[in-house]
Amino acid sequence: MQNIGVLGVGALTEKVVRGLRRSGYSGAIRLSPRNQQRAQALSEASGCHVMPDNQSVIDHSDILILGVRPDVVEQLAEEVRLAPGKTLISLVAGMKLAALAQHFPGAQVVRVMLSYAAEINSTTVVIHPRNDHVQECMAPLGTTVVMDDEAAFELATVAACMNGWFYFWLQDLQQWFVDQGLPEAQAKQLVLSNMQDCLASAQHNPDADLASMGNAIASPGTFTARGVELLRNHEMSRPWSTACDATLQWLTADASDSVE
Repeated sequence: MQNIGVLGVGALTEKVVRGLRRSGYSGAIRLSPRNQQRAQALSEASGCHVMPDNQSVIDHSDILILGVRPDVVEQLAEEVRLAPGKTLISLVAGMKLAALAQHFPGAQVVRVMLSYAAEINSTTVVIHPRNDHVQECMAPLGTTVVMDDEAAFELATVAACMNGWFYFWLQDLQQWFVDQGLPEAQAKQLVLSNMQDCLASAQHNPDADLASMGNAIASPGTFTARGVELLRNHEMSRPWSTACDATLQWLTADASDSVE
């Protein structure tokens, strides 16, 4: 069993570690000490080892997970040295393989994008390029999708950003029910349950066109159809398309200009 090292203990890498342990992974996990308080808490909760420094993490790990901000990568790379062929999984949004290879020459770099649902082994794990060891390591966290090229990986990263946006949209829908007098917990349950109903139906019919499924519900004369017409008149998808376009532009800009 390969040992895992984490360079950068933050919210996302913490979820990855918890998901790996939840899946039954029993190998050693070594943590960077920079975020000492968080690293120590994760170590105690998930049976990890907090190492003295980043180089120690690298030297005692077979696979490395890089989870720092883009603006920290250069500084980290100047402080450490990776042995040729060492596998480095980068969770750094917007930093391309060419830039990562420049910072970590000789390393076998693989880009991975996933969500906080890694903690409960229900995330979509997007990988580029194909790497059997990385796929085996990340597969317990959810459903793996391997992208053939880096441009496709950046598009998939936009979908990962959508994951974060959805929470705010769902909160707004919940708030509408609260404003109408429902208790907050009941309003939340209604919104999430109906979203789960939609997702369950779509996943049960993977070959069905999503719009066709919607039209089957929003048949002429129904309240659903009247609501859809109103939403379309207000160009309901335009803000989402605008946010997607902007995010893709940020992701495909130079690494120094990228934002997570």
